[in-house]
Amino acid sequence: MRAVWLREFGGPEVLVPGEAPDPVAGPGQVLVEVVFANITFVETQFRAGAPGPFRATPPMIPGNGVGGVVSRVGEGVDPALTGQRVVTSTGGSGGYAQRVAVAAESVFAVPDALSLDAAAALLADGRTATGLVHATGVRPGDRVLVEAAAGGVGGLLVQLAKAAGASVVGAAGGPAKVASVVGADDVVDYLRADWAASVGEVDVVFDGVGGAIGTTAFGLLRPGGRMASYGLAGGSWAEVSEVDAAARGVSLVRSIGSPAELRGFTESALAEAAAGRLVPVIGQRFPLEQAADAHAVIESRATVGKTLLVA
Repeated sequence: MRAVWLREFGGPEVLVPGEAPDPVAGPGQVLVEVVFANITFVETQFRAGAPGPFRATPPMIPGNGVGGVVSRVGEGVDPALTGQRVVTSTGGSGGYAQRVAVAAESVFAVPDALSLDAAAALLADGRTATGLVHATGVRPGDRVLVEAAAGGVGGLLVQLAKAAGASVVGAAGGPAKVASVVGADDVVDYLRADWAASVGEVDVVFDGVGGAIGTTAFGLLRPGGRMASYGLAGGSWAEVSEVDAAARGVSLVRSIGSPAELRGFTESALAEAAAGRLVPVIGQRFPLEQAADAHAVIESRATVGKTLLVA
């Protein structure tokens, strides 16, 4: 089968197309014919060799989330799964390929009313955004700041916070990304020196940038406010401690739920999208063989919404 190999850690150019053995569905597994693989910012950091949630050593096939069709089932798996459209995580490797074998219990059926590319875009981002809104308890009347609002998770956070009755300020970096933010009540450019003053006080911060931007956003929270960090597009986490938060009467959200809750958040996101109430933005698509180009564009901060590989 066709795949993309990570032979060594480094720049995007270390992602090289090649052939790989076809995986086999073992007991309790299904074989998925991949149509779309989603790319997360964390995967670009893993490729570069930065510490993170994935633990693997090259040579390997990277990729953690795919959407496709079940072609075979292993021993002990309901044959009715064959032919179903599904999205699934792979455990951190194997996703940049034509086929993956995964545990049957890890797949999510894609609702009939939802396109497979939208479902793939929602697999990681939809779960994260839904869990963040739940964990921070966004409620009617809250003023919410969403950083990286032009990104995959950020765009969903804007929609979900609005649906919860909050007013939303979307923050993005640069005029082009500011113009691409959809659904927010106000939009600010966090590359401008006066961006925080134009936002004012808020009840909830969703920090998708980290670094100085996230630290500044923390300072905008009212007593009783909540802050959840979901990304570090700025290269590092915000410098905010539990001591700082306690001194200001602010809560820091460090986790969005148990494995069972995370599964529920994924199912909720897929259901909301199927009903037309949650719409992921797919800003870029690249052929599987151009995974290196996809990583380079993500790292250049030139992307909007979700980036997918098309197998």
